[in-house]
Formats: sequence, structure tokens, C-alpha cells
Amino acid sequence: MELSIPIVALILFFPSLLLVGIKLRKPAHRNLPPGKSGWPFFGESLEFLRANREGRAYKFVRDRVERYNSTVFRTFLMGEPMVFLCGPAGNKFLFSNEGKKVALWWPSPVRRLTGPSLLTSAGDEARVRKKLLMAGFFNTESLKKSVPVMDEITRNYLKANWQGKEEVQVHPSIKLYAFELTCRLLMSITEPDLISRLLCEFNVFIKGLMALPLNIPGTPFYRAARAADVIRRELHALLRQRRVELQRKVASPKQDIISYLLMNADENGKFMPEPEIINDMLTLLFAAYDTSSCTISLLVKYLAEQPRVHAKVLKEQREIAAPKAPGELLNWDDLQKMKYSWNVVSEVMRIAPPVTGSFQEALVNFTFAGYTIPKGWKLYWSAAYTHKDPSCYPNAMEFDESRFEGAGPPPFSYAPFGGGPRMCLGKEFARLDILVFLHNLVHQFDWDLIAHNEKLSYDPLLRPINGLPVRLRSPQDTFTLRNTVAQYE
Repeated sequence: MELSIPIVALILFFPSLLLVGIKLRKPAHRNLPPGKSGWPFFGESLEFLRANREGRAYKFVRDRVERYNSTVFRTFLMGEPMVFLCGPAGNKFLFSNEGKKVALWWPSPVRRLTGPSLLTSAGDEARVRKKLLMAGFFNTESLKKSVPVMDEITRNYLKANWQGKEEVQVHPSIKLYAFELTCRLLMSITEPDLISRLLCEFNVFIKGLMALPLNIPGTPFYRAARAADVIRRELHALLRQRRVELQRKVASPKQDIISYLLMNADENGKFMPEPEIINDMLTLLFAAYDTSSCTISLLVKYLAEQPRVHAKVLKEQREIAAPKAPGELLNWDDLQKMKYSWNVVSEVMRIAPPVTGSFQEALVNFTFAGYTIPKGWKLYWSAAYTHKDPSCYPNAMEFDESRFEGAGPPPFSYAPFGGGPRMCLGKEFARLDILVFLHNLVHQFDWDLIAHNEKLSYDPLLRPINGLPVRLRSPQDTFTLRNTVAQYE
């Protein structure tokens, strides 16, 4: 993939490049990790982005770990000196020291596009905000109530969009499903036109999150900023309407996150300002739908490639459905029985994590693995590399769901949802969403991949570049299923 930047963009961006150049020329600290700064101004950003676009985010890290013979190395990305802490030891240090020695950090485009929100908050502010959102929806009681609603939405979606078709573009279809489900459960948005408008703008918004922050017409960042403005206007209108409904008592204070945040203060007695509620809704919509849609799409891909696994998932799901009355919806207890299915989902996220990793910032000078990390330097932990670390996962490129049986992988070696205080707020929501869809999918359909060995790309989240087209057919009958499972046991 070739990357180019228009000359006019370089001219407008030149002051920022000068600042980057100054950073590159700063006196070296002693005992830094091995590494290099790369090209003037850009550092190694182009190589980092290229590896992501090619779906091989782990390669950027692995090449440098091998080159320097060290799981700690330095580079220069996104205009910042940066240190990669790789593998379980690095993950443990970063997750355990959040708010002490390190803090979450995002590149400029993310900070500017999302604004003050749960995603960009840190320290006590992040803790208080997360606690409020957990109480509002992501607690066990609320999630239990959401399972039958998820099941009903999933059944209706598959009936309307998959049933009767010979072929389906899986990834675009799943994105629409996941977005509709998130809108309904988190914000009680049911109007198809509004959901469609919001999804269209979100697809533009996402493209700008890791783009150069050039706010000039024609650039991905400019288009993303315009899309974010549209999304905020739609959410602002929804919020105002909900406030009126709550005053008239035609809406419940606990029906969704918007209602909860409008009616409840945090532990300090402070109500969240409307602009921040809107920013959090924008962030949650993005985080909840895009990561789930990536995982479900890749689950479809790997089940098609692994008939042994597909057969065992179908067997487990049929056993769960067997005692239920016709039309009876799934409940919380049903999902707790899907242990093998979740091991399969976990292996999909190990091989192909939806997010490559995350950035942090050093709050103080500290030493790790004998190297000095200066205050203010940026840090990165890589799920893509850790999940393929041969010291944690023998035959790391092979699909093996048994890795998650018993105690599972070694501590801090598996982090698709992050870790520590910044563990993904919607982890359990995503688990329910994925398992409910999987249950309905394998009961109603079997499928074959039309494009084998389809390439994947991080843009910025993982996606099949051709949308993962599949050919649908009827699911296996019970006799065939038993024979298929027996063949591999």
C-alpha cells in the first residue's frame, strides 16, 4: 500500500512537523531502550500504519523485537517518541500502573474527534465516569434483562436480512445489525431512518480516528469532523426529547443510558453536562458496535474454515435450545452454558483481535526491564503481538480453542478488551451480543466462503477487505452433525 500526502497538506502541516523535528533532536536520555527514530518528522509511522492496513499489526512489533532482541524497544510514531512494552510482562506493568506511573493517551485525531468523554478521561474523572455508566446499564441486573431483547432483535434481523438469500456480504450486514442493536439497547433508538443516518456518519467518523489531523476539505480527518458534528446534532435532539419525556413521565429513568445519566448524579453529586453525555454516547456507540461487528464477522470466517469447530458449536447450541418451547427467547442462564462457544470466540479474538493495542503516557520517569522511560514519552501495548507470542501460545498461528479450557492462557497474555482499570466497559455486553448472534446464526444457516483467504485490514479496526461474502445453505441435520463431531473426536 502506498501512502501519499498532498503538497498543500504538507505546507499547512509544516509548523507541526517543525515541532516534531525539535522532539527528534532533543538530547538523548541515558539508558533508553534500543530502537531508532526513523524518518525525519514521520518517524516509523508509515511502517506502523502500513502493517495495520495489511492486517499484520503484529509484524511491526515482531520485526523490532527480533531486530533488537528485546521485548522493550523505542520508536517514533504519531509525532511522539514512543516505547513498546511487549508481551505479558509489559502488559502487566502498564495495566497495573494506570493512574500511577502511566495514563491512557490517544493520538490527536482521537482526542479532537471524540472530545471530553469516557474514552479520553483519566484518573479519578475516568473512575467516577465509568462507575456511573456501570450503574446505568453495564451492571449484571441490566445485562440479564437485555438478553431476551437481544435475542428478539437478532431473530428479526436475520429473518429480514438473511432469510431467503443465497449470498450475503457478512461484514456490512453485521455492522448494520450490531449498530441497530446498540442503538436500541443503549439509547432506545428504534427509527430505521435515524439508525441508517447515524450508521452512515459513523462509518465516515471512524475513518478519521487514525488519520493525519489535517482539517482541510478532502482529507479523512475533515470528513470525520463533519460527520461527528452531524452525529452530535442527532444525539442532542434525542437527548432533549428524552428530557421532555422524563418530565412527562412517559419515559423510564432506567430505560437506557441516556435516561439514567439525565436523572442521576455521580458519587460527588454532580450531574454530567449535556455535551459530555453526548460525547459519551458517541464513544459508546462506536465502541459497542464496531468491535462486536468485527468479531462476529471473523467468527463466521473461522467457523467456515474449521468444520470440526463449527459442528461442536452447533451441537452445544442445539443442546441449549432443545428444552425450550417453540419461540421461547434466550435468557441469562442459557448464555452461561455456552462455554465451548465462548472458547471459540476467544480464540477468534486471539488470532484476530479487533483492536491492535492501545497508547499510554509516562506520568513520571521510571525504569522497566533495566531501561529508562522518560516522563512524557508515549507507550504502547500490543494485543496483536502478545496474542501470537510463541512463548505463551505454541503453534500460535493455528486455530485451537482448547487454549481457553481450564485456567486458560497465562496471565496478561490475552487482552482483547484491555486490562486493569481501563478494561473495556462493555466487555460483558459484547460477550452477550456475540453469543446471542452465534446461537441464532448456526441454528438457521450454514455457509461457505465465496472468497477464500480474504485479506484482513485494520482501518482502524479489523475488517475483511471484500466484506466477507458467503453462500448460504440449510444447516446440518442431526444425523450429519453427529457424524461430523464423531469424525474429529
